[in-house]
Amino acid sequence: MFKSVILVRNGVVAGSSERAPSIGGVLAGLSLSMLLSSLGTSIANVGLPTLAQAFTASFQEVQWIVLAYLLAITTLIVSVGRLGDITGRRRLLLAGIFLFTVASLLCGFAPTLRLLIAARAAQGLGAAVMMALTMAFVGETVPKARTGSAMGLLSTMSAIGTALGPSLGGVLIGGLSWRAIFLVNVPLGILTFFLAHRYLPIDRRGLKSDRGGFDHVGTLLLALTLAAYALAMTIGRGHFDSLNLALLLAAALGAGLFVLAEARAASPLIRLAMFRDPVLSASLAMSTLVSTVMMATLVVGPFYLSRALDLDAAMVGVVLSVGPLVAALTGVPAGRIADRFGAQRLTIVGLIGIAAGSFILSIMPATLGISGYIVPIVIITAGYGLFQTANNTVVMTEIRPDQRGVISGMLNLSRNLGLITGASVMGAVFALASATIDMTTATPEAVATGMRITFALAAILIVAALVIAAGNRTRAVHLSLLEEVS
Repeated sequence: MFKSVILVRNGVVAGSSERAPSIGGVLAGLSLSMLLSSLGTSIANVGLPTLAQAFTASFQEVQWIVLAYLLAITTLIVSVGRLGDITGRRRLLLAGIFLFTVASLLCGFAPTLRLLIAARAAQGLGAAVMMALTMAFVGETVPKARTGSAMGLLSTMSAIGTALGPSLGGVLIGGLSWRAIFLVNVPLGILTFFLAHRYLPIDRRGLKSDRGGFDHVGTLLLALTLAAYALAMTIGRGHFDSLNLALLLAAALGAGLFVLAEARAASPLIRLAMFRDPVLSASLAMSTLVSTVMMATLVVGPFYLSRALDLDAAMVGVVLSVGPLVAALTGVPAGRIADRFGAQRLTIVGLIGIAAGSFILSIMPATLGISGYIVPIVIITAGYGLFQTANNTVVMTEIRPDQRGVISGMLNLSRNLGLITGASVMGAVFALASATIDMTTATPEAVATGMRITFALAAILIVAALVIAAGNRTRAVHLSLLEEVS
């Protein structure tokens, strides 16, 4: 449906015809974008053993099928968010969905491992665009009173994609072949492209002149820095050697050069002044800490369930699916609660839940069995669902329109960095606390001890996040009182 509207921008009045956006259609397209990008993250892991056999490759070689996707997202997500702010989010999101879909097709028909890894990197670039711009579009198209609900829906779709990946991948590999885990994205990608093209609002060209240029130097430095850090945290499978150290030093040097470049750039990729905003800085720090802890559940959980509780592989899969399922069920209600009672309050409630669940796991005896593990995991993941929705809502509600893309990318980046750090650091803590080199042969008692110590550290990290949240909340209250007095 079209209607005549009057646009008033900077005192200029102009008549035009625009399509009235359908909020339902917009959210359907954005939800599928979030689902596809998270599904791409989790569905390939289950196929690694099959892919190793299909290409006669080692685990270290096929692991790059997963790493190429994650590295592309981590290194480029902030840059593509900024690019969307400059060139127009709709056209860039459509390009990202198209690239993701075509790359999925190439993955499905890849004749060699190298071509599969290259196609996965291209798929990761498409996913980076989709992740960075979906939250930005919520701020642009959804009324403020419904922002929390929309963020909750996106969190739910992300959790569903993560939870669905392993089970769907197993069914597709068993019933068809490994190629099906990539080809399944093609019809979903076509549907997502149609919905986004049909319902997303047309980019407003009149605003482009106010957005500045693209920071090529900063983009390159940030990508190289993040790639060095991600590789330092992931290669070696837990063995930290001279290569890991060299990569960390390169990441530190790159970070310093990036700060210098941004301070001198006319149109920086990330305006360093943004970090003076206590709300944004606090949200990014809390997101990183929480994601680090959430990765601990994925690193420790399988070993604890199989070694300490002696569950078979099928039962381990069932128990591990409880967490993502709870997070999926929490997202939409959390958004509605945030809209009604305030996102900052809900952020603190979510953090309390994660801290409480982590503390329970740190003192839980293995004799309580499956129920003793599931109950605190439910508390943790429910708290995570509340936190993630509320934290994203706090940030995306109040930012300037020309910064939505880059800040959405930064929120996703903080989450990815937390996941990467958690996989390395919390995995190392678990191994050290278990006092064993090979976790597959560790005694049940050693694994249970390692789990308790790991989640004791997790509880401490969340307490630190709570201190940040409480300080943020106190600052907001003081500012509100000052405004009332003035």
